[in-house]
Amino acid sequence: MNDYYYPEPPQEKAFLVGISIKQAQPLLNVDDSLRELALLADTAGMEVVGQASQNVDKIEPATFVGSGKVTEIKDSLEALDAKVVIFDDELTPRHQRELEKRLGEDVKVLDRSALILDIFAQHASTREGSLQVELAQYEYRLPRLTRQWTHLARQAGGGGSRSGTAGVGLRGPGETQLEVDRREISRKITKLKSDLEHVRQHRSQHRNQRMKAGIPTVALVGYTNAGKSTLLHALTDAKIYIADQLFATLDPTTRRLTLPSNREVLLTDTVGFIQKLPTTLVAAFRATLEEISEADLLLHIVDVSHSNVHQHIESVEDTLAEIDVPPIPRILVWNKADRLPDTKFDEITNQWIDDYDAHVIISAIKQQNIDGLIEKIEQALTVTQTATELLIPYERGEVVSTLFTMATVINQEHTADGVRISARLPKDLLEQLDEYRID
Repeated sequence: MNDYYYPEPPQEKAFLVGISIKQAQPLLNVDDSLRELALLADTAGMEVVGQASQNVDKIEPATFVGSGKVTEIKDSLEALDAKVVIFDDELTPRHQRELEKRLGEDVKVLDRSALILDIFAQHASTREGSLQVELAQYEYRLPRLTRQWTHLARQAGGGGSRSGTAGVGLRGPGETQLEVDRREISRKITKLKSDLEHVRQHRSQHRNQRMKAGIPTVALVGYTNAGKSTLLHALTDAKIYIADQLFATLDPTTRRLTLPSNREVLLTDTVGFIQKLPTTLVAAFRATLEEISEADLLLHIVDVSHSNVHQHIESVEDTLAEIDVPPIPRILVWNKADRLPDTKFDEITNQWIDDYDAHVIISAIKQQNIDGLIEKIEQALTVTQTATELLIPYERGEVVSTLFTMATVINQEHTADGVRISARLPKDLLEQLDEYRID
């Protein structure tokens, strides 16, 4: 039996370009942002061979960077034998068109948004994730349908000749292939939005069922690669993919966690955020991100050892504001504590001490202080509950079981009329059991 060896295709060589606009105050400076862009390129399977940056007063309307910098980039691409150039900010269709023209037909011009969309496309494993990414890609590409169709001649309506000598009744301006393609993509966008609306409705039904059951939901949010999936595994032993790379997991995962009081909660791991997240992606993932808005508690996971930890926190909070997340109780979880000297903690964490309902320092990978985090979760959820007294008839034993699972039972007493229970209940469960209240 012959063994065949199929070599891996060579990695595309990529050259990165960033700008620093005078008077602007970005979350990350140009060097840090380019380092992050290099990690994104690596995640997408590219080899970064060089980079360039430029300080500008404003973005050049035609080519994003100055014409002299474009020439410099072209020379670098030729010297490094690179066929891909990635800009760290989103390019307009005009930028892309002019850059392709000046850098050459064999050079692929991408921006940060296109790169992130490509990574999401690689990592989407569920139908919902694939639909969301496909929609974002089409909406991104629609205004950028340029170079690949410019060489095609105008098609005469009804299949007439390209010289315009169509048969009787078939003469007319016809359509360029570009116009045909735009109409087709618009049709696909409409279909994808319809499919995702069904997904949104399905998710909404599931959320309503969970709310009726009185099971609190805790959403894990954070910058990409902060360790959300590792933490979900540490808390629930969830069998999920974990890797030390950006956007290692894309599709949301929900697992049950039983708290020390025997109360159950649902933990939902959501897609990681990143600075300059494409607006089309945020819009496409709105159905998934609604899980955050409907949560009872947010765990904001941060990599405490990262040099840009404060900027990461701001970026996540900006995105939460963009998707209109209400003022849900939040715990700031300082993860990867095993990578940071103890002397550094106060210096880093004091800046955010008043902005969250609680703070906790952990190491998900080392399983350090996981019990402390669970205690903080229980305390935060208890604050959102209402203390009440209930009298449950003996024939409604399932209600008593529900209370021990979904509420915080403080005391129970068996009386002649039934089981008298003192408990703290979440709002939805309290409404359902209103007929049993005696306080």
